[in-house]
Amino acid sequence: MRRHDPAAPLWLATVALRAVTALFAAAVVIAHHDGFARTWLAWTVLGAMLAWTAATTVVYVAEPLRWPWFVVTDVVLTCGLVLTSPLILSDAQYAASHPLITTVWAAVPPLAAGARFGATGGVLAGLALAFATGAARLTFNLDVVRDGVLLMASGFLIGMAATVARGSSAALERALRTEAATAERERLARSIHDSVLQVLARVRRRGAELGGEAAELATLAGEQEVALRSLVSTEPVGTSSGGLADLRAALQLLQTPKVQVAAPAGTVDLPAETTAELVAVTREALANVDRHAGPDTRAWVLLEDLGHEIVVTVRDDGRGIPDGRLARAEAQGHLGVAKSIKGRVRDLGGTAVLDTAPGRGTEWEVRMPRGRGGR
Repeated sequence: MRRHDPAAPLWLATVALRAVTALFAAAVVIAHHDGFARTWLAWTVLGAMLAWTAATTVVYVAEPLRWPWFVVTDVVLTCGLVLTSPLILSDAQYAASHPLITTVWAAVPPLAAGARFGATGGVLAGLALAFATGAARLTFNLDVVRDGVLLMASGFLIGMAATVARGSSAALERALRTEAATAERERLARSIHDSVLQVLARVRRRGAELGGEAAELATLAGEQEVALRSLVSTEPVGTSSGGLADLRAALQLLQTPKVQVAAPAGTVDLPAETTAELVAVTREALANVDRHAGPDTRAWVLLEDLGHEIVVTVRDDGRGIPDGRLARAEAQGHLGVAKSIKGRVRDLGGTAVLDTAPGRGTEWEVRMPRGRGGR
């Protein structure tokens, strides 16, 4: 399904302005046709202006037809028609500062370029028309400079308005998607709470009372209960239209009875690839805790958004890593820490620092500057 362009009203205004200015240009040609040096060329240029006005009306009204190359052609063709003025206007008309053959009709392309390409496109189109006007006037005086400034300013304003309109529409669309996803998640959470979570809670309590193998089942049921509660209470993890993913929501899914996750209240949006890599780094650190720190070890994941950088800290209360153990593991070909953690973070443009000692647990601190995160 094709998305509606939020800048459509700007295109319609451009079409209306072009029609009005074309009528004005026709009135000027009719009123001064007897004073032109080449009347036949004046009528030819006017015919081209009217035909191009009809073509741009069809293209700019129909959203799928607003091709970038057509807007560029609009600017180039208009500049070309402006440059025919020295061949059409007589010396007396130049001496009297008579309007160019295109008159105000030439002011429209910067608006179309701004609506299509943003502020930069609008300014560049206005600059091109300003140079064409100066060349057609055979001089660059104060009037030409003033007209150029107005052309660039109009293109800039329309471009800014189009950019803001598209940005606001995208933000509203994301907010509506998030609201719909949140409502659906709350509905599922109520359903799960009334069925699955209650069963798991009962199994956990009853198994703890019975002891023995039932206690092991109770422990497993408790772990699944915590994981399920974390899943239904976490913001949905997905990629937005801008290619961003919420690192906070992704890390909260790692929470278990032995792993606690602390994160900011709001979302921490990063490029989707960066988010996936940081989650993989965190998983690897937690997997090391599970493999090497002992069955009763607890772990904590802390996410901090400092504005200029993102910090992910993974800490545990296990037995720690003896001095030289990592170097020996890497020499033996076990590259979990060297590649899965440090290598991933280095590829993201960040740093990973390990702080550990026998008897006082292990702590990983991963720092990644914002604006980085590309391989």
